[in-house]
Amino acid sequence: MPQGSSQPAPRSPVPAPDRRSPVPHRVAVIVDEGTNPFEVGVATELFGLPRPELGLPAPLYEVTLCTPTREVRMNHGFFTLTGAAPLDAVDDADTLVVPGRPDNVVPRRPDVLDAIRRTHARGARVLGLCTGSFALAEAGLLDGRRATTHWMWADTFRRLHPRVRLEPDVLYVDEGEILTAAGSAAALDLGLYVVRRDHGAEVAGAVSRRLVFAAHRDGGQRQFVERPLPDVRDESLGPLLAWAQERLAEPLTVADLATRAAVSPATLHRRFRTQLGTTPLAWLTGERVALACRLIERGERRLDVVAARCGLGTAANLRTRLRRETGLSPSAYRRRFGAGAGEAVMS
Repeated sequence: MPQGSSQPAPRSPVPAPDRRSPVPHRVAVIVDEGTNPFEVGVATELFGLPRPELGLPAPLYEVTLCTPTREVRMNHGFFTLTGAAPLDAVDDADTLVVPGRPDNVVPRRPDVLDAIRRTHARGARVLGLCTGSFALAEAGLLDGRRATTHWMWADTFRRLHPRVRLEPDVLYVDEGEILTAAGSAAALDLGLYVVRRDHGAEVAGAVSRRLVFAAHRDGGQRQFVERPLPDVRDESLGPLLAWAQERLAEPLTVADLATRAAVSPATLHRRFRTQLGTTPLAWLTGERVALACRLIERGERRLDVVAARCGLGTAANLRTRLRRETGLSPSAYRRRFGAGAGEAVMS
């Protein structure tokens, strides 16, 4: 993936979930006093719902909400959560989700911090959503690591946790077994990225369609983007993106996109930065890699055919781009996500 990206090659010690396994991947969500309901909802929506539309023999994930006390007041007292599992439910989790809360200068409960530490110590994956990164940092998990948090809390985070390598202007950061998301909407981006990492582009795409949400936004994109109202005409990139997605096999360039949009390349670049928080070339490359992933998952074994159909040109370029994006070679990607895994191996 491009230099400076916030998504290095996956290196989690947790075995990748097997979508054919009868045992779902277990996800625990810690709900503490003042927790933001939205991030709890994100975790349950992404990992907790049954997905019969996928036609799989078992659920992908199994979600357990756990609390340090029998009753927990949510952020601003909107409601009180009762009936959740006790905090020691984290000991059975393959992935632990720690949502955010607004009172980030108030220390977390010692039992919550201990639950986070011991979950990480035994090799489970840990996700910090929005200001949940404060709890991970307070537990000592982020010292010397890269992480992100909501941009409004960046200065406070640096002051409280100076040993963490904060990246305040990205959507999410993947440090292998520890991942952090910048804000509430970015929690959706990170969750879909995790589903994609666990189960491939096809499954993540199906989940995103059910959410009516973008299937993939790179973690290195900006946290917030300016969306000025157009003076006269609609300057939405939607029609251009749809046009390009139907022509990924063609030798499209940024200049071609600008011509189609009837603007200069500089104006197009500015609109991509404003509306998507990325560049035209990065978006185009990401779409091509996503299409390559889907083709591999559907059983196409010929790398030259995959490269041609997604516009990446050569098998060598496909290998390079796929490894940068997923951390996997084409053969490893197919073994992990492809139809008929374990049969013929791609070169």
